[in-house]
Amino acid sequence: MNASVNAHAQRSLPALLLALLLALLPLALLSSAASAQDAPALESLRPLVDALGKGSFTDTEKQVTALAATGDPAVVPALEALGNGDLYLRKADGAVVIGKRAGSGLALTDPLTGEALEPVAASGLDKIRVNNRLRRTIRNAVGGLTLRAADTRVRRQAAEAIFKAQDAEAIEALDDAIAAETDVGVAKLMREARAAAVLASDLPTEEKIAAIDTLAERGDRDALSMITAVQNSGATELQEAAGAALARIQKLQAVWDMARNVWFGLSLGSVLLLAAIGLAITFGVMGVINMAHGEMVMLGAYTTFMVQNLFRLHAPHLFDYSLLVALPAAFLVAGLVGVAIERGVIRFLHNRPLETLLATWGVSLILQQTVRSIFGPTNQEVGNPAFMSGAFEIGQLTITYNRLWILVFALTVFAALLIAMKFTRFGLNVRAVTQNRRMAASMGIRTPLVDALTFGLGSGIAGIAGVALSQIDNVSPNLGQSYIIDSFMVVVFGGVGNLWGTLVAAMSLGVANKFLEPVAGAVLAKILVLVFIILFIQKRPRGLFALKGRAVEA
Repeated sequence: MNASVNAHAQRSLPALLLALLLALLPLALLSSAASAQDAPALESLRPLVDALGKGSFTDTEKQVTALAATGDPAVVPALEALGNGDLYLRKADGAVVIGKRAGSGLALTDPLTGEALEPVAASGLDKIRVNNRLRRTIRNAVGGLTLRAADTRVRRQAAEAIFKAQDAEAIEALDDAIAAETDVGVAKLMREARAAAVLASDLPTEEKIAAIDTLAERGDRDALSMITAVQNSGATELQEAAGAALARIQKLQAVWDMARNVWFGLSLGSVLLLAAIGLAITFGVMGVINMAHGEMVMLGAYTTFMVQNLFRLHAPHLFDYSLLVALPAAFLVAGLVGVAIERGVIRFLHNRPLETLLATWGVSLILQQTVRSIFGPTNQEVGNPAFMSGAFEIGQLTITYNRLWILVFALTVFAALLIAMKFTRFGLNVRAVTQNRRMAASMGIRTPLVDALTFGLGSGIAGIAGVALSQIDNVSPNLGQSYIIDSFMVVVFGGVGNLWGTLVAAMSLGVANKFLEPVAGAVLAKILVLVFIILFIQKRPRGLFALKGRAVEA
């Protein structure tokens, strides 16, 4: 049966390719026809462009108006060059060209096609001069053409530029563009640009009040500053309208500020979750206060730096995939170092928390100095791949891609670890040792091996946390120290060894920090959070989600 299926697939593949070619052929013909029409369309504009070099300022102004009336964005470069004083008349044939300074001469380009032209001596060119009135006409013409461009992005950019400039002379062009606009979002932006221009114009008060209402609906900080300027202008009617609009905007801003604090808090919470989740495992299983946990994060960040350097040297075109290699590499490096620390130091100090604290603090200093000796004390450059660069907006909330990906990554790591703990034999052993070490040992579980593997797992997760942190923070020998105290607060607040408690605690503390910082400042906000945790632990010593078990409850 498999053979018949393969034979059928082989017979149908040529037929499928033929059908695909037949389907694409009309598109190819249309494309070639369109490109064939481009040249004649541009050549029909050539006499209008060449006429810019003939006659007086008044004649040139008429030609600018005629070019604007074509509605063709292809004439925009010629008009912009004319306004900037870069348009020349070639004496030999009367053609108009764009000339830009290049060394001691001029680099000439075709004003319609943008193609480079043969250089001409300065004596063979006449500069087309403009005055202030003509510049104003050119500016309006260019604004109208870009506002009616075929590309939605160009129209959007033109409207945004007019909004920021509050160009009152663009009102007429905006009216024409709004009447012809089909995109709802661009039309809204054009109306806002017109409102901003109206406030800077000499139009009647009624129109300015309508413009204030339009800007109040926009409700961002730019609109707030424009309306504030109107409120201080002195006109009574405008002051009343501006005051009501400002009250509306301030309410809207309060809502967006709250949304912004929640987003920033979740972003910080995802970082704390990545930094603390490995610590929660080792602390819960072994009861070890690992002061070197931050250095595992640092090792992961430096592993990312080394992997990216290898990609830059040997495969720069594959740089965007460097993090896919850095993640397992950082997990292995930090995990192996963690196993070495557990086997070399911690296993000799069980049930001696003060000694483990001092020993791991010493290990952290050794690791910091080792990295400082190898890579130096300065920050190292770690790049963002393309998919983690940039940002997008939801209303007035700007979300950067690197923060969004780190939040997704933190939740993915949490889900994977939760599945591993619930549905694997290793996870069963870890939970058994966490709840009752002696009983687990008596049931045949090799607790020393569980300790080593658990410490390696927690350190490995800290390593991949370093990969994520390298995308938003400086990679330096002190990277881990910035997160170790916060990580311990997350673990204690959530409940030692409880993954769900770690998630809730990380997100809660992140959001609380971001709401307190605008009021109390960054340092005092951390102090207030610490005081809250101390008071909370007095009431619930085992945290939000206490583990169950005889040994735990003893």
